[in-house]
Amino acid sequence: MTVIRAAERRRTATPNAVMTTLASPTQGAAGLALWRVDMDPGQVGPRHAFDTEQVWTVLTGAASVALGDQTVALGPGDTLVMPVDLPRQVTADPDAGLAAIVAAPAGSRALQPGGGHQRGRVRPRAPRRRTDRAALGRLTTTTGAGRPPRPAPVLHP
Repeated sequence: MTVIRAAERRRTATPNAVMTTLASPTQGAAGLALWRVDMDPGQVGPRHAFDTEQVWTVLTGAASVALGDQTVALGPGDTLVMPVDLPRQVTADPDAGLAAIVAAPAGSRALQPGGGHQRGRVRPRAPRRRTDRAALGRLTTTTGAGRPPRPAPVLHP
């Protein structure tokens, strides 16, 4: 059993959102990465794809998600399963913003449309046999596993 304390969470701030890692291989989760995404009202994420399925559940606020050639509106409590390799772009509600929980298999990679990995987001694939503990210990995360966790950035002085 692994308990990940609130103080052990990693926060990554980008111009579009703040991602808070709740569980990942470097924090003791062997096969799943789980994080929270917080977007200010009207923020637009980058257009990208993932090489694995992702599951997004909206906690508060709302979003429109351009997924391939469709756009889906999401509100509190809605869950969207995003398929593999389908380009997506998340736009937070212009009034309420967005808070969501996202889950994906460990080892997922963000891809730029048209191929290639997004810089700083590449991770090796998780081993197929989850009983291979040595291989699980070699997994890295999007926030730079193998290095000590970075202190959380100051978001609100």
